[in-house]
Amino acid sequence: MKNNIYGYVRVSTRDQNEQRQTVELREQGISPHAIYMDKQSGKDFQRPAYQRLVHGGVLKKGDLLVVKSIDRLGRNYKEILEEWRFITRKLECDVKILDMPLLDTTRDRDLTGTLISDIVLQLLSYVAENERAMIRQRQAEGIAIAKQRGVRFGRPRKQPPPNFPDIWRMWTEKRISTEKACQEVGLSKHTFYRMAQELQNSQETPPCVKGQRGTE
Repeated sequence: MKNNIYGYVRVSTRDQNEQRQTVELREQGISPHAIYMDKQSGKDFQRPAYQRLVHGGVLKKGDLLVVKSIDRLGRNYKEILEEWRFITRKLECDVKILDMPLLDTTRDRDLTGTLISDIVLQLLSYVAENERAMIRQRQAEGIAIAKQRGVRFGRPRKQPPPNFPDIWRMWTEKRISTEKACQEVGLSKHTFYRMAQELQNSQETPPCVKGQRGTE
């Protein structure tokens, strides 16, 4: 039975050009009909084309899977190792990573060659995962330092519109309904209640707390 060669391409967004990856796969002698492609957002990692190819019975024993880079196999260290082992051990197929010549199971099919590929894969995957973890840690530390300096993140807190005190007074006197009050100031009920409570609290604050001088 003839062994087949398949290629897999994944781009993270629908706007990203996949031509660079497909050209390199074609240069490996892979037919356009044997190249599977997923074009999805970074958050969506279902990869239907990859699932059909690797887990759907297309890739069979002795076949070769060629990809541009190692991160085409998974999002993180654990997933990459799981997919590599599933393809090379469970399916008994070969894998060739174009960006990493050492990760080519067709070069050395003996036990030593397989062992070297596994070690290189684990080392590279670990380094990549550790680098991502360090980036996340530095980002978290930077955010923490910025917060200590008073930098605020997220959308600015919505401020009451100019007519809010008048509408609030009418609302507290039950001259208008909550629905009408929200409509007049253009706020949701949740935001209206929050601002109403804040205004009520400010009305109840003692003069000395507001910065006014008391009677001497």
